[in-house]
Amino acid sequence: MIGGGLAGLSAGVALAEAGWRVRLFEQRPFLGGRATSYVLPDGEHVDNCQHVTLGCCTNLEDFYRRVGSAGKIKFFDRLLFQDPQGRTGEMQAGMLPAPFHMTGSFATFAPLTLADKRSIAWAMLDILRGKGRTADMEEPGGISMLEWLKRRKQTPGAIERFWRVVLVSALDEELDRTDARFGVDVFWKGFLSNRTGYRMGVPSVPLAELYDGCKAEIEKRGGEVNLRMPVRVIHVANGAVTGVEFDGGRKESAEAYVFALPHPAMAELASEEMKRCEPRLGELGNIGVAPITGVHFWFDREVMKEPFVTLLETTTQWIFNKTALYGDRNGAGKEKGQYLQLVISASYDLLQKPRQEIIDLCLKEVHQALPAAREAKLLKATVIKEAAATFSPQPGVDRWRPTQETKIRGMFLAGDWTATGWPATMEGAVRSGYLAAEAVLRSAGTPRKFLQADLPADGFVGWFC
Repeated sequence: MIGGGLAGLSAGVALAEAGWRVRLFEQRPFLGGRATSYVLPDGEHVDNCQHVTLGCCTNLEDFYRRVGSAGKIKFFDRLLFQDPQGRTGEMQAGMLPAPFHMTGSFATFAPLTLADKRSIAWAMLDILRGKGRTADMEEPGGISMLEWLKRRKQTPGAIERFWRVVLVSALDEELDRTDARFGVDVFWKGFLSNRTGYRMGVPSVPLAELYDGCKAEIEKRGGEVNLRMPVRVIHVANGAVTGVEFDGGRKESAEAYVFALPHPAMAELASEEMKRCEPRLGELGNIGVAPITGVHFWFDREVMKEPFVTLLETTTQWIFNKTALYGDRNGAGKEKGQYLQLVISASYDLLQKPRQEIIDLCLKEVHQALPAAREAKLLKATVIKEAAATFSPQPGVDRWRPTQETKIRGMFLAGDWTATGWPATMEGAVRSGYLAAEAVLRSAGTPRKFLQADLPADGFVGWFC
């Protein structure tokens, strides 16, 4: 198993459970890949970026259960939004069955005008009629989500204050660079087909602690986990993997190899011989990447009571109250101070900006959104830029995504960028890991199912779908 992110961990845990002796190699000194945390010099833990799950993420939920981390996720039924004028709106299921469960909160969503809401309702009806698929989504090469919205005559307010704020956060890409299939899927699976699909789960511990059980699961079944072990060469002969080579010349061989690396890293490792055997490896360069920036603020007093809030029409998209989510652990609650984490997805404009400029910009937006912060003292701040946080879900990107089983004997792939049917999410990463484990077992003649079904449609949607 090459790679200790969510894809590699989920594949490794599944294969260990199936009786295979798993040897996992990760180049970093910790597990979790891009969805992890690390310790600052003063001993405080920070996530490289805030990660969340939704009720519709069935495979991620299954993975957390397998490794004993299900109790480390807090779920919330109420999503709060705030515009620059201070008007708030919320998304919360009411008493009605799906797809009408959000009707009450949608009707009172103050940041949207009546015209905005009317246009959104017609677009949602179109998604319902197509059961999550519309005819124009099947056009050759795909269409962008922005084009899909324009064809449905969405108002500028609806696009900016509803569709964009949800989808850029969920998919880490701007609407004009996002395949409409992924955008529509977010609303179909998360907000329309099931009453609980939208519920947001937020880790109540630093991300690295979610993976404590992974190492134990692999090792207790006879496997091993090796950190600080970057792979340098993949040896292939006669159409089969014969071994892998790490730093220092260490070589390892196995019956099967699962490469759970970011797609740019996999593209660099792929030799010309490998590309001849598996042409999709030569096409990985067609899959772009998208950035996420996390900004961390520590204040000397409480400035926010909600666990999180989404900001509209600002650079800052989400503010997470880490003090409330973590409790008093991690030093967040010392002397009644407060620790906030801000998230900016698709943060292309911030990549070249100095960190202090980003801090100043985000602090200004926090002061605007949270009046109590204006009188508070900022004790410390840090910025974490992930230039290649996810793959870009550009229109037609699925044609470049390889399956988990390759034409090279013994080689299997895992990663949210492989063919999972999902965009670049933790759910997509776990799905890829489960699919890779299934492919390994299938090739060995011992098939087993790990992939979990989607959240079933319920309410009126369940009757007609």
